[in-house]
Amino acid sequence: MTLARVHVLVGVDDEARLAGVDAVLSALRAAVEELGLSGEVQVVETGTLGISGRGVVIAVQPDGVYYAEVTPADCREIAEEHLLKGRPVARLRLPTAAPVARPGELLARQTRVVLANCGVIDPERIEEYIAQGGYEALGRAVTELRPEDVIELVKRSGLRGRGGAGFPTGIKWSAVRSAPPGERYVVCNADEGEPGTFKDRLILEGDPHKLLEGMALAGYAVGAHLGILYIRGEYALSISRVRKAIADAEGLGILGERVFDTDFSFRVEVRPGAGAYVCGEETALLESLEGKRGWPRIRPPYPVTAGLWGKPTVVNNVETLANVPDIVRRGPAWYRTLGTPTCPGTKVYTVLGSVRYPGLVEVEMGTPLRVLVYELGGGLLPGRTLQGVLIGGAAGAFLPPGELDTRLDFDSLGERGAALGSGAVLVLDERACVVDTLGSVLRFFHHESCGQCVPCRSGTDVLVRLIGRLQGGGASRSVLEQMLTIVDAMRAASLCPLGQSVALPVRTALAGFPEEFASHLDGGGCPQCQATVRALGER
Repeated sequence: MTLARVHVLVGVDDEARLAGVDAVLSALRAAVEELGLSGEVQVVETGTLGISGRGVVIAVQPDGVYYAEVTPADCREIAEEHLLKGRPVARLRLPTAAPVARPGELLARQTRVVLANCGVIDPERIEEYIAQGGYEALGRAVTELRPEDVIELVKRSGLRGRGGAGFPTGIKWSAVRSAPPGERYVVCNADEGEPGTFKDRLILEGDPHKLLEGMALAGYAVGAHLGILYIRGEYALSISRVRKAIADAEGLGILGERVFDTDFSFRVEVRPGAGAYVCGEETALLESLEGKRGWPRIRPPYPVTAGLWGKPTVVNNVETLANVPDIVRRGPAWYRTLGTPTCPGTKVYTVLGSVRYPGLVEVEMGTPLRVLVYELGGGLLPGRTLQGVLIGGAAGAFLPPGELDTRLDFDSLGERGAALGSGAVLVLDERACVVDTLGSVLRFFHHESCGQCVPCRSGTDVLVRLIGRLQGGGASRSVLEQMLTIVDAMRAASLCPLGQSVALPVRTALAGFPEEFASHLDGGGCPQCQATVRALGER
Protein backbone atom coordinates (compact mmCIF):
# COMPACT_ATOMS: atom_id res chain seq x y z
CA MET A 1 0.00 0.00 0.00
CA THR A 2 1.45 3.39 -1.00
CA LEU A 3 0.95 6.51 1.07
CA ALA A 4 -0.67 9.52 -0.60
CA ARG A 5 1.68 12.47 -1.16
CA VAL A 6 -1.19 14.95 -0.72
CA HIS A 7 -4.21 14.94 1.56
CA VAL A 8 -7.15 17.19 0.71
CA LEU A 9 -9.07 17.81 3.92
CA VAL A 10 -12.68 18.82 3.36
CA GLY A 11 -14.47 20.36 6.33
CA VAL A 12 -17.88 18.74 6.67
CA ASP A 13 -20.23 20.30 9.21
CA ASP A 14 -23.81 21.57 9.10
CA GLU A 15 -22.73 24.91 7.65
CA ALA A 16 -20.76 23.18 4.91
CA ARG A 17 -23.71 20.91 4.18
CA LEU A 18 -25.88 23.96 3.56
CA ALA A 19 -23.16 25.34 1.27
CA GLY A 20 -23.17 22.18 -0.88
CA VAL A 21 -20.17 20.26 0.44
CA ASP A 22 -21.53 16.89 -0.72
CA ALA A 23 -21.51 18.05 -4.35
CA VAL A 24 -18.00 19.48 -3.89
CA LEU A 25 -16.75 16.16 -2.51
CA SER A 26 -18.19 14.27 -5.48
CA ALA A 27 -16.72 16.71 -8.01
CA LEU A 28 -13.33 16.74 -6.29
CA ARG A 29 -13.06 12.95 -6.18
CA ALA A 30 -14.14 12.71 -9.80
CA ALA A 31 -11.50 15.25 -10.89
CA VAL A 32 -8.77 13.43 -8.95
CA GLU A 33 -9.72 10.14 -10.61
CA GLU A 34 -9.97 11.63 -14.12
CA LEU A 35 -6.47 13.10 -13.80
CA GLY A 36 -5.03 9.76 -12.67
CA LEU A 37 -4.14 11.07 -9.21
CA SER A 38 -6.04 8.53 -7.11
CA GLY A 39 -2.83 6.86 -5.93
CA GLU A 40 -1.20 10.16 -4.97
CA VAL A 41 -4.04 12.30 -3.62
CA GLN A 42 -6.42 11.29 -0.85
CA VAL A 43 -9.63 13.28 -0.32
CA VAL A 44 -10.59 13.12 3.37
CA GLU A 45 -13.80 14.22 5.04
CA THR A 46 -13.09 15.84 8.39
CA GLY A 47 -14.72 18.18 10.90
CA THR A 48 -14.64 21.94 10.87
CA LEU A 49 -11.48 23.62 9.61
CA GLY A 50 -12.23 26.55 11.91
CA ILE A 51 -13.58 29.08 9.42
CA SER A 52 -17.18 30.22 9.44
CA GLY A 53 -19.25 32.09 6.89
CA ARG A 54 -17.02 31.18 3.93
CA GLY A 55 -18.95 28.32 2.39
CA VAL A 56 -17.12 25.05 1.67
CA VAL A 57 -13.55 25.19 3.01
CA ILE A 58 -10.82 22.70 2.07
CA ALA A 59 -7.17 22.37 3.03
CA VAL A 60 -4.40 20.86 0.92
CA GLN A 61 -1.75 19.23 3.11
CA PRO A 62 1.18 19.23 3.58
CA ASP A 63 1.16 22.41 1.46
CA GLY A 64 -0.81 24.33 4.09
CA VAL A 65 -3.05 25.94 1.46
CA TYR A 66 -6.67 26.69 2.37
CA TYR A 67 -9.45 27.33 -0.12
CA ALA A 68 -12.81 28.92 0.76
CA GLU A 69 -16.18 29.20 -0.98
CA VAL A 70 -15.31 26.22 -3.15
CA THR A 71 -17.99 25.11 -5.63
CA PRO A 72 -18.18 21.94 -7.75
CA ALA A 73 -17.13 24.04 -10.76
CA ASP A 74 -13.86 24.92 -8.97
CA CYS A 75 -12.80 21.34 -8.28
CA ARG A 76 -11.36 20.55 -11.71
CA GLU A 77 -9.22 23.70 -11.59
CA ILE A 78 -7.94 22.92 -8.08
CA ALA A 79 -7.11 19.34 -9.08
CA GLU A 80 -5.45 20.26 -12.34
CA GLU A 81 -3.52 23.35 -11.25
CA HIS A 82 -2.66 22.59 -7.63
CA LEU A 83 -2.81 18.83 -7.13
CA LEU A 84 -1.26 17.97 -10.50
CA LYS A 85 0.98 20.94 -11.33
CA GLY A 86 1.67 22.28 -7.83
CA ARG A 87 0.31 25.78 -8.54
CA PRO A 88 -2.25 26.95 -5.90
CA VAL A 89 -5.35 28.67 -7.28
CA ALA A 90 -4.90 32.25 -6.09
CA ARG A 91 -8.50 33.42 -6.52
CA LEU A 92 -9.82 30.82 -4.06
CA ARG A 93 -6.93 30.76 -1.62
CA LEU A 94 -7.18 32.05 1.92
CA PRO A 95 -4.17 33.88 3.39
CA THR A 96 -1.71 31.56 5.13
CA ALA A 97 -2.47 33.30 8.44
CA ALA A 98 -6.03 31.98 8.46
CA PRO A 99 -6.96 30.89 12.01
CA VAL A 100 -6.93 27.15 11.46
CA ALA A 101 -4.50 24.49 12.57
CA ARG A 102 -2.47 22.52 10.05
CA PRO A 103 -1.80 18.92 11.01
CA GLY A 104 1.08 18.85 13.49
CA GLU A 105 1.33 22.62 13.61
CA LEU A 106 -0.30 25.43 15.56
CA LEU A 107 -0.81 28.73 13.82
CA ALA A 108 -0.78 32.19 15.34
CA ARG A 109 -1.66 32.06 19.06
CA GLN A 110 -3.81 28.92 19.11
CA THR A 111 -3.17 26.11 21.57
CA ARG A 112 -5.40 23.22 20.66
CA VAL A 113 -6.38 20.62 23.24
CA VAL A 114 -10.12 20.16 22.79
CA LEU A 115 -9.88 20.89 19.05
CA ALA A 116 -6.62 19.02 18.46
CA ASN A 117 -8.27 16.45 16.17
CA CYS A 118 -10.86 18.73 14.56
CA GLY A 119 -10.02 19.29 10.93
CA VAL A 120 -7.35 16.58 11.12
CA ILE A 121 -9.11 13.21 11.47
CA ASP A 122 -12.20 11.73 9.89
CA PRO A 123 -14.69 12.02 12.79
CA GLU A 124 -16.64 8.99 11.55
CA ARG A 125 -13.65 6.61 11.76
CA ILE A 126 -12.89 5.43 15.27
CA GLU A 127 -9.54 4.06 14.04
CA GLU A 128 -8.32 7.59 13.32
CA TYR A 129 -9.24 8.75 16.83
CA ILE A 130 -7.44 5.77 18.35
CA ALA A 131 -4.38 6.50 16.17
CA GLN A 132 -4.19 9.94 17.81
CA GLY A 133 -4.06 8.42 21.31
CA GLY A 134 -7.81 8.18 21.68
CA TYR A 135 -9.23 5.97 24.46
CA GLU A 136 -5.77 5.51 26.00
CA ALA A 137 -6.88 7.50 29.04
CA LEU A 138 -10.04 5.42 29.51
CA GLY A 139 -8.13 2.16 29.08
CA ARG A 140 -5.56 3.21 31.67
CA ALA A 141 -8.21 4.48 34.09
CA VAL A 142 -10.34 1.33 34.17
CA THR A 143 -7.36 -1.08 34.29
CA GLU A 144 -4.82 0.78 36.46
CA LEU A 145 -6.53 3.55 38.45
CA ARG A 146 -9.18 3.68 41.13
CA PRO A 147 -12.17 5.97 40.57
CA GLU A 148 -10.86 8.20 43.35
CA ASP A 149 -7.54 8.49 41.50
CA VAL A 150 -9.30 9.84 38.39
CA ILE A 151 -11.16 12.42 40.47
CA GLU A 152 -7.89 13.45 42.09
CA LEU A 153 -6.27 13.96 38.68
CA VAL A 154 -9.14 16.20 37.61
CA LYS A 155 -8.99 18.14 40.89
CA ARG A 156 -5.24 18.67 40.60
CA SER A 157 -5.61 19.86 37.01
CA GLY A 158 -7.76 22.78 38.16
CA LEU A 159 -10.29 22.16 35.37
CA ARG A 160 -13.29 24.46 35.71
CA GLY A 161 -16.60 24.03 33.91
CA ARG A 162 -16.60 25.49 30.42
CA GLY A 163 -20.36 25.95 30.26
CA GLY A 164 -20.13 29.45 31.71
CA ALA A 165 -20.20 29.15 35.50
CA GLY A 166 -16.59 27.97 35.90
CA PHE A 167 -17.30 25.62 38.84
CA PRO A 168 -14.39 23.24 39.64
CA THR A 169 -15.11 19.96 37.84
CA GLY A 170 -13.28 17.72 40.31
CA ILE A 171 -15.30 19.04 43.25
CA LYS A 172 -18.57 18.32 41.42
CA TRP A 173 -17.43 14.77 40.62
CA SER A 174 -16.28 14.20 44.19
CA ALA A 175 -19.69 15.22 45.54
CA VAL A 176 -21.43 12.67 43.32
CA ARG A 177 -18.91 9.97 44.17
CA SER A 178 -19.39 10.50 47.91
CA ALA A 179 -23.20 10.28 47.73
CA PRO A 180 -24.84 7.24 49.37
CA PRO A 181 -24.61 3.97 47.39
CA GLY A 182 -27.07 3.59 44.54
CA GLU A 183 -27.70 4.60 40.94
CA ARG A 184 -26.09 7.78 39.61
CA TYR A 185 -25.77 9.39 36.20
CA VAL A 186 -23.55 11.45 33.93
CA VAL A 187 -25.38 14.02 31.79
CA CYS A 188 -23.66 16.01 29.06
CA ASN A 189 -25.26 19.37 28.34
CA ALA A 190 -25.06 19.89 24.57
CA ASP A 191 -28.19 22.03 24.38
CA GLU A 192 -26.27 24.92 22.86
CA GLY A 193 -28.85 27.72 22.55
CA GLU A 194 -26.76 30.84 23.15
CA PRO A 195 -26.86 33.15 20.09
CA GLY A 196 -23.53 33.24 18.29
CA THR A 197 -22.29 30.07 19.97
CA PHE A 198 -21.58 26.90 18.04
CA LYS A 199 -18.40 25.58 19.65
CA ASP A 200 -20.05 22.48 21.12
CA ARG A 201 -21.61 21.60 17.77
CA LEU A 202 -18.25 21.72 16.03
CA ILE A 203 -16.61 19.63 18.76
CA LEU A 204 -19.35 17.04 18.34
CA GLU A 205 -19.07 17.09 14.57
CA GLY A 206 -15.27 17.18 14.47
CA ASP A 207 -14.28 14.78 17.28
CA PRO A 208 -17.24 12.95 18.87
CA HIS A 209 -15.09 10.21 20.41
CA LYS A 210 -13.23 12.68 22.60
CA LEU A 211 -16.52 13.64 24.24
CA LEU A 212 -17.56 10.00 24.65
CA GLU A 213 -14.23 9.18 26.28
CA GLY A 214 -14.67 12.13 28.66
CA MET A 215 -18.18 10.95 29.58
CA ALA A 216 -16.93 7.41 30.20
CA LEU A 217 -14.13 8.71 32.41
CA ALA A 218 -16.66 10.74 34.39
CA GLY A 219 -18.86 7.66 34.71
CA TYR A 220 -15.99 5.55 36.00
CA ALA A 221 -14.92 8.27 38.43
CA VAL A 222 -18.33 8.77 40.04
CA GLY A 223 -19.66 5.21 39.76
CA ALA A 224 -22.25 5.80 37.03
CA HIS A 225 -23.15 3.24 34.39
CA LEU A 226 -25.33 5.44 32.17
CA GLY A 227 -24.42 8.65 30.40
CA ILE A 228 -27.01 10.78 28.62
CA LEU A 229 -26.09 13.29 25.95
CA TYR A 230 -28.80 15.97 25.84
CA ILE A 231 -28.20 17.60 22.49
CA ARG A 232 -29.91 20.43 20.68
CA GLY A 233 -32.47 18.90 18.32
CA GLU A 234 -31.44 21.07 15.36
CA TYR A 235 -27.92 19.58 15.42
CA ALA A 236 -28.75 16.78 12.96
CA LEU A 237 -25.18 16.06 11.85
CA SER A 238 -23.89 16.12 15.43
CA ILE A 239 -26.57 13.64 16.48
CA SER A 240 -25.83 11.24 13.63
CA ARG A 241 -22.05 11.38 14.18
CA VAL A 242 -22.33 10.81 17.92
CA ARG A 243 -24.69 7.88 17.44
CA LYS A 244 -22.29 6.30 14.96
CA ALA A 245 -19.39 6.92 17.35
CA ILE A 246 -21.30 5.19 20.16
CA ALA A 247 -22.04 2.18 17.95
CA ASP A 248 -18.40 1.94 16.82
CA ALA A 249 -17.08 2.19 20.38
CA GLU A 250 -19.51 -0.46 21.59
CA GLY A 251 -18.43 -2.69 18.72
CA LEU A 252 -14.85 -2.59 19.98
CA GLY A 253 -15.77 -3.10 23.64
CA ILE A 254 -14.79 0.46 24.56
CA LEU A 255 -18.34 1.40 25.62
CA GLY A 256 -21.22 -0.77 26.78
CA GLU A 257 -20.81 -3.91 28.86
CA ARG A 258 -17.42 -4.72 30.44
CA VAL A 259 -15.43 -1.76 29.12
CA PHE A 260 -11.94 -2.91 28.09
CA ASP A 261 -12.90 -6.37 29.40
CA THR A 262 -13.20 -5.09 33.00
CA ASP A 263 -16.08 -5.10 35.47
CA PHE A 264 -16.96 -1.51 34.58
CA SER A 265 -19.90 -1.01 32.21
CA PHE A 266 -21.00 2.32 30.73
CA ARG A 267 -23.65 3.07 28.12
CA VAL A 268 -24.31 6.41 26.42
CA GLU A 269 -27.72 7.47 25.16
CA VAL A 270 -28.53 10.47 22.94
CA ARG A 271 -31.62 12.54 23.76
CA PRO A 272 -32.41 15.43 21.36
CA GLY A 273 -33.76 18.59 22.97
CA ALA A 274 -36.87 20.40 21.77
CA GLY A 275 -35.38 23.88 21.32
CA ALA A 276 -35.85 25.69 24.66
CA TYR A 277 -32.98 27.99 25.66
CA VAL A 278 -33.89 27.62 29.32
CA CYS A 279 -33.06 23.89 29.09
CA GLY A 280 -29.42 24.89 28.96
CA GLU A 281 -29.85 25.46 32.72
CA GLU A 282 -28.93 22.16 34.32
CA THR A 283 -32.05 21.58 36.42
CA ALA A 284 -34.41 22.54 33.57
CA LEU A 285 -32.45 20.10 31.40
CA LEU A 286 -33.02 17.35 33.98
CA GLU A 287 -36.76 18.12 34.09
CA SER A 288 -36.86 17.83 30.30
CA LEU A 289 -35.05 14.47 30.41
CA GLU A 290 -37.67 13.23 32.85
CA GLY A 291 -40.40 14.09 30.34
CA LYS A 292 -41.61 17.23 32.12
CA ARG A 293 -41.79 20.86 31.10
CA GLY A 294 -38.31 22.36 31.06
CA TRP A 295 -38.69 24.55 34.13
CA PRO A 296 -35.74 25.21 36.46
CA ARG A 297 -35.91 23.61 39.89
CA ILE A 298 -35.61 25.44 43.17
CA ARG A 299 -32.19 24.71 44.66
CA PRO A 300 -31.10 23.17 46.99
CA PRO A 301 -31.05 20.25 46.55
CA TYR A 302 -28.46 20.38 43.80
CA PRO A 303 -28.06 17.77 41.03
CA VAL A 304 -24.96 16.28 42.69
CA THR A 305 -27.25 14.94 45.43
CA ALA A 306 -30.69 14.85 43.78
CA GLY A 307 -30.44 15.13 40.02
CA LEU A 308 -31.92 12.95 37.28
CA TRP A 309 -34.83 10.93 38.70
CA GLY A 310 -33.74 12.08 42.14
CA LYS A 311 -30.34 10.37 41.91
CA PRO A 312 -26.85 11.95 42.21
CA THR A 313 -25.94 13.35 38.80
CA VAL A 314 -22.93 14.96 37.14
CA VAL A 315 -23.99 17.61 34.63
CA ASN A 316 -21.10 18.86 32.51
CA ASN A 317 -20.75 20.83 29.30
CA VAL A 318 -19.33 19.30 26.08
CA GLU A 319 -16.11 21.33 26.21
CA THR A 320 -15.57 20.47 29.89
CA LEU A 321 -15.76 16.73 29.28
CA ALA A 322 -13.63 16.96 26.13
CA ASN A 323 -10.74 18.23 28.29
CA VAL A 324 -10.74 15.18 30.56
CA PRO A 325 -9.06 12.55 28.32
CA ASP A 326 -5.95 14.68 27.88
CA ILE A 327 -5.80 15.46 31.59
CA VAL A 328 -5.86 11.75 32.47
CA ARG A 329 -3.50 10.75 29.66
CA ARG A 330 -0.96 13.59 29.96
CA GLY A 331 -1.35 14.48 33.61
CA PRO A 332 -2.53 17.50 35.63
CA ALA A 333 0.98 19.01 35.77
CA TRP A 334 0.98 19.28 31.97
CA TYR A 335 -2.49 20.81 31.98
CA ARG A 336 -1.43 23.45 34.48
CA THR A 337 1.31 24.65 32.14
CA LEU A 338 -1.55 26.11 30.08
CA GLY A 339 -3.64 29.10 31.05
CA THR A 340 -3.40 30.89 34.41
CA PRO A 341 -2.80 29.55 37.93
CA THR A 342 -6.48 29.90 38.87
CA CYS A 343 -7.90 29.09 35.42
CA PRO A 344 -5.69 26.40 33.85
CA GLY A 345 -6.12 25.03 30.35
CA THR A 346 -7.59 26.43 27.18
CA LYS A 347 -10.91 27.91 26.07
CA VAL A 348 -12.75 27.51 22.77
CA TYR A 349 -14.30 30.66 21.27
CA THR A 350 -16.54 31.49 18.35
CA VAL A 351 -15.30 34.79 16.89
CA LEU A 352 -18.01 36.48 14.84
CA GLY A 353 -19.10 39.81 13.45
CA SER A 354 -17.00 42.38 11.64
CA VAL A 355 -13.75 40.38 11.45
CA ARG A 356 -11.90 39.05 8.41
CA TYR A 357 -11.85 35.43 9.62
CA PRO A 358 -14.95 34.53 11.65
CA GLY A 359 -14.84 31.03 13.06
CA LEU A 360 -13.72 28.70 15.82
CA VAL A 361 -10.47 29.14 17.77
CA GLU A 362 -8.88 27.71 20.91
CA VAL A 363 -6.39 29.60 23.04
CA GLU A 364 -5.01 29.43 26.56
CA MET A 365 -7.04 30.87 29.40
CA GLY A 366 -5.92 34.43 30.11
CA THR A 367 -5.31 35.34 26.46
CA PRO A 368 -6.13 39.05 25.86
CA LEU A 369 -9.29 39.83 23.91
CA ARG A 370 -7.14 41.82 21.49
CA VAL A 371 -5.48 38.58 20.28
CA LEU A 372 -8.85 37.07 19.34
CA VAL A 373 -9.98 40.17 17.46
CA TYR A 374 -6.80 41.26 15.69
CA GLU A 375 -4.68 38.11 15.38
CA LEU A 376 -6.96 35.09 15.17
CA GLY A 377 -9.88 37.06 13.78
CA GLY A 378 -7.61 38.89 11.34
CA GLY A 379 -8.72 42.33 12.48
CA LEU A 380 -11.76 44.24 11.34
CA LEU A 381 -13.11 44.17 7.81
CA PRO A 382 -11.32 46.63 5.50
CA GLY A 383 -12.26 50.25 6.15
CA ARG A 384 -14.06 49.51 9.41
CA THR A 385 -13.34 50.76 12.93
CA LEU A 386 -14.09 49.01 16.20
CA GLN A 387 -17.28 49.99 18.02
CA GLY A 388 -17.17 47.37 20.76
CA VAL A 389 -17.28 43.65 21.56
CA LEU A 390 -20.01 41.52 23.12
CA ILE A 391 -18.16 38.76 24.96
CA GLY A 392 -19.93 35.69 26.34
CA GLY A 393 -23.02 35.53 24.15
CA ALA A 394 -26.39 37.17 24.78
CA ALA A 395 -25.86 36.82 28.53
CA GLY A 396 -22.42 38.41 28.21
CA ALA A 397 -20.86 41.83 28.58
CA PHE A 398 -20.45 44.74 26.17
CA LEU A 399 -16.86 45.95 26.22
CA PRO A 400 -15.71 49.23 24.59
CA PRO A 401 -12.49 49.41 22.52
CA GLY A 402 -10.51 50.52 25.57
CA GLU A 403 -11.11 47.10 27.17
CA LEU A 404 -9.38 45.06 24.44
CA ASP A 405 -6.49 44.16 26.72
CA THR A 406 -8.86 42.39 29.09
CA ARG A 407 -7.62 38.86 29.74
CA LEU A 408 -10.14 36.15 28.99
CA ASP A 409 -10.47 33.93 32.03
CA PHE A 410 -13.10 33.57 34.74
CA ASP A 411 -11.30 35.64 37.35
CA SER A 412 -10.00 38.50 35.18
CA LEU A 413 -13.42 39.05 33.61
CA GLY A 414 -15.11 38.74 36.99
CA GLU A 415 -12.95 41.56 38.34
CA ARG A 416 -14.27 43.78 35.52
CA GLY A 417 -17.88 42.84 36.13
CA ALA A 418 -17.99 40.69 33.00
CA ALA A 419 -18.23 36.95 32.37
CA LEU A 420 -16.68 34.40 30.05
CA GLY A 421 -20.06 32.81 29.42
CA SER A 422 -20.43 30.62 26.37
CA GLY A 423 -17.26 31.89 24.69
CA ALA A 424 -19.03 33.77 21.88
CA VAL A 425 -17.16 36.91 20.79
CA LEU A 426 -19.25 39.30 18.66
CA VAL A 427 -17.18 42.12 17.14
CA LEU A 428 -19.16 45.28 16.33
CA ASP A 429 -17.92 47.95 13.94
CA GLU A 430 -19.06 51.58 13.57
CA ARG A 431 -22.07 50.52 11.51
CA ALA A 432 -23.56 48.67 14.49
CA CYS A 433 -25.64 50.37 17.16
CA VAL A 434 -25.17 49.13 20.71
CA VAL A 435 -28.74 50.14 21.58
CA ASP A 436 -30.05 48.10 18.66
CA THR A 437 -27.84 45.13 19.60
CA LEU A 438 -29.01 45.28 23.21
CA GLY A 439 -32.58 45.38 21.93
CA SER A 440 -31.98 42.10 20.09
CA VAL A 441 -30.54 40.58 23.27
CA LEU A 442 -33.54 41.65 25.38
CA ARG A 443 -36.06 40.41 22.82
CA PHE A 444 -34.23 37.06 22.84
CA PHE A 445 -34.49 36.77 26.63
CA HIS A 446 -38.15 37.80 26.53
CA HIS A 447 -38.91 35.14 23.92
CA GLU A 448 -37.00 32.41 25.78
CA SER A 449 -38.22 33.14 29.30
CA CYS A 450 -40.07 30.06 30.55
CA GLY A 451 -42.46 32.25 32.52
CA GLN A 452 -42.19 30.25 35.73
CA CYS A 453 -41.12 33.15 37.94
CA VAL A 454 -42.59 36.67 37.94
CA PRO A 455 -39.32 38.67 37.98
CA CYS A 456 -38.15 37.15 34.70
CA ARG A 457 -41.55 36.84 33.05
CA SER A 458 -42.59 40.43 33.75
CA GLY A 459 -39.11 41.95 33.81
CA THR A 460 -38.16 40.86 30.30
CA ASP A 461 -41.51 42.12 29.00
CA VAL A 462 -41.02 45.59 30.49
CA LEU A 463 -37.39 45.74 29.32
CA VAL A 464 -38.43 45.02 25.73
CA ARG A 465 -40.98 47.85 25.92
CA LEU A 466 -38.42 50.27 27.34
CA ILE A 467 -35.71 49.45 24.82
CA GLY A 468 -38.31 49.86 22.10
CA ARG A 469 -38.98 53.41 23.27
CA LEU A 470 -35.25 54.09 23.19
CA GLN A 471 -34.92 52.71 19.70
CA GLY A 472 -37.86 54.77 18.51
CA GLY A 473 -36.33 57.94 19.93
CA GLY A 474 -39.25 58.63 22.29
CA ALA A 475 -37.60 58.03 25.67
CA SER A 476 -36.29 60.27 28.44
CA ARG A 477 -33.36 59.58 30.77
CA SER A 478 -35.71 58.05 33.31
CA VAL A 479 -36.03 55.03 30.98
CA LEU A 480 -32.37 54.19 31.58
CA GLU A 481 -32.89 54.37 35.33
CA GLN A 482 -35.94 52.13 35.07
CA MET A 483 -33.97 49.54 33.11
CA LEU A 484 -31.27 49.41 35.78
CA THR A 485 -33.86 49.06 38.55
CA ILE A 486 -35.59 46.20 36.74
CA VAL A 487 -32.43 44.20 35.98
CA ASP A 488 -31.24 44.55 39.57
CA ALA A 489 -34.57 43.15 40.77
CA MET A 490 -34.34 40.32 38.25
CA ARG A 491 -30.81 39.48 39.34
CA ALA A 492 -31.89 39.32 42.99
CA ALA A 493 -35.18 37.48 42.61
CA SER A 494 -35.21 35.37 39.43
CA LEU A 495 -35.29 31.63 39.92
CA CYS A 496 -32.55 30.70 37.42
CA PRO A 497 -29.59 32.23 35.55
CA LEU A 498 -31.74 33.21 32.55
CA GLY A 499 -33.40 36.02 34.47
CA GLN A 500 -30.39 36.73 36.67
CA SER A 501 -27.99 37.21 33.77
CA VAL A 502 -29.96 39.94 31.97
CA ALA A 503 -28.34 42.50 34.26
CA LEU A 504 -24.90 41.93 32.75
CA PRO A 505 -25.54 43.00 29.13
CA VAL A 506 -27.77 45.89 30.23
CA ARG A 507 -25.37 47.28 32.83
CA THR A 508 -22.23 46.90 30.71
CA ALA A 509 -23.90 48.45 27.65
CA LEU A 510 -25.08 51.48 29.63
CA ALA A 511 -21.73 51.87 31.41
CA GLY A 512 -19.50 51.31 28.39
CA PHE A 513 -21.43 53.28 25.76
CA PRO A 514 -23.16 56.21 27.50
CA GLU A 515 -22.91 58.49 24.45
CA GLU A 516 -24.67 55.92 22.30
CA PHE A 517 -27.64 55.79 24.67
CA ALA A 518 -27.66 59.56 25.18
CA SER A 519 -27.99 60.06 21.43
CA HIS A 520 -31.25 58.08 21.47
CA LEU A 521 -32.93 60.15 24.17
CA ASP A 522 -35.52 62.88 23.65
CA GLY A 523 -36.26 62.31 20.01
CA GLY A 524 -32.86 60.99 18.97
CA GLY A 525 -32.15 57.72 17.24
CA CYS A 526 -30.15 56.11 14.50
CA PRO A 527 -30.88 54.43 11.14
CA GLN A 528 -30.25 50.94 12.53
CA CYS A 529 -32.77 51.37 15.34
CA GLN A 530 -35.34 53.00 13.12
CA ALA A 531 -35.10 50.08 10.70
CA THR A 532 -35.57 47.61 13.55
CA VAL A 533 -38.62 49.50 14.89
CA ARG A 534 -40.17 49.48 11.43
CA ALA A 535 -39.50 45.77 10.98
CA LEU A 536 -41.03 44.91 14.36
CA GLY A 537 -44.06 47.07 13.55
CA GLU A 538 -44.65 45.13 10.35
CA ARG A 539 -44.86 41.77 12.11
